Amino acid sequence: VQLQASGGGLVQAGGSLRLSCTASGRTFSRLAMGWFRQAPGKEREIVAAISWGGKVKDYAGSVKGRFTTSRDNAENTVYLQMNKLKPEDTAVYYCAADDNTVSGAISTSAARYEYWGQGTQVTVSS
Repeated sequence: VQLQASGGGLVQAGGSLRLSCTASGRTFSRLAMGWFRQAPGKEREIVAAISWGGKVKDYAGSVKGRFTTSRDNAENTVYLQMNKLKPEDTAVYYCAADDNTVSGAISTSAARYEYWGQGTQVTVSS
């Protein structure tokens, strides 16, 4: 699976960004997808996860109510809509794919994901 993430950038606190991640090489509708982020000096952490069909989702507590993940299986793309951004959201954001899963399943553990995108930088200024 090849993953290509895009949509990062520089935004002021309170602003919004939408990240996209397009997959190729597998049947996208059979991939559980996740978004992770890693800030300088910190470990990689889960941001959001979404199941095959998009009905099951989970979010890190720090982004609940501000971030929304969705997917378009016809376009082989998963999205992360980020609203009310805060300086502490500054990080490199990665999308990841898990192809060893079942319908309705999600995972918040990075170890579950076999494939990773290259990362896209999100910087939130105060």
